[in-house]
Amino acid sequence: MATMPRLLFLVPVLVGLAAPPALAQSEPFRVVNRTTAPALALHAVRSGRGDWGGNLLNRGPLAPGAFFALRPSEGAGCSFDLRLVLQDGQEIVRRNTDICTDRTVVMTLSGAARPVVPAPDGKPTPLPAPAAATARPGVAPGARPNPQARASTGTGFVVGPDQVLTNHHVVEGCSRIFVRAADGRTLPVPQAPASDARRDLALVRAPGNPGPALAFRANPVRRGESVVTYGFPLAGLLSSGPTLTTGEVSALSGLADNQTQFQISAPVQQGNSGGPLLDRQGNVVGVIVSKLNAARIAQRTGDIPQNVNFAVKGTEALDFLRRNGVQPVLRESPGEERSAAEVGEQVHPSTVFIRCER
Repeated sequence: MATMPRLLFLVPVLVGLAAPPALAQSEPFRVVNRTTAPALALHAVRSGRGDWGGNLLNRGPLAPGAFFALRPSEGAGCSFDLRLVLQDGQEIVRRNTDICTDRTVVMTLSGAARPVVPAPDGKPTPLPAPAAATARPGVAPGARPNPQARASTGTGFVVGPDQVLTNHHVVEGCSRIFVRAADGRTLPVPQAPASDARRDLALVRAPGNPGPALAFRANPVRRGESVVTYGFPLAGLLSSGPTLTTGEVSALSGLADNQTQFQISAPVQQGNSGGPLLDRQGNVVGVIVSKLNAARIAQRTGDIPQNVNFAVKGTEALDFLRRNGVQPVLRESPGEERSAAEVGEQVHPSTVFIRCER
């Protein structure tokens, strides 16, 4: 059996808001070579890192059917990018793999392999990956959630007939997805969502009329505007129903000047991921995506940041929806604000709870 080297990772500063199963992050996990060719290189880095780091197979190839055991360092998080380079000139890449959910990561050629070509320096260089994501099994009509399954949860909202918008990380790696509408009906998702990992957006088809489509704001958003969030944070701990919070648009860009996101002061928690960010007229201006990890920042700076959260901009969501065949509803927002309670009542029928089973 291969040895278990200790890996070092950067401290994460963002927290995704899908509610994951609670497992210790520093427990070992295994990467299995489920191919017919030996692997000459294995790379495992925290998701979002700009390079692949060193080759972990420094003591020899990983035989077909064999596994390599790794123990992440403390604070490395649950999300890893993995790369397996085979002797026959192919590689397998799996991004945003949740090792807290599944301690055995199977690397297989099915739908995941990319040919590699030699570069001038003799190192393998992968060809561009196909744009389409590998399809995952859908859920048969009438199927019900499995209460014994490992599951995470998030929020979504209706953007068209039977179409629900959420975050990519809410539905990534799911074997089955269910949508619970505002009227209490649970709708199985019959096919793999359309996803954009860069924007962290996904479009879920949920036949059965999950609710009316929300309108997106047509005019630009200004810094300092009041906003409302609506979603399902900390499912099983807080209320089983949706939760409303209020705040402002703090900045017109996200972490590290990310121009695809807003920074907001409205409080959000795990489970809010994929929920709508609304102006005070009830129109969508963004999609809740993440919060700053206050504990990690406090460890590094000695100061605890207050209500630093992020949402994908509505303009990015509109472009994603149009590219996937959805014609969103657009509406101008007049100057007069409505109460947060009125906004919540307006969006309630269109906001859904999402369950991801693995």
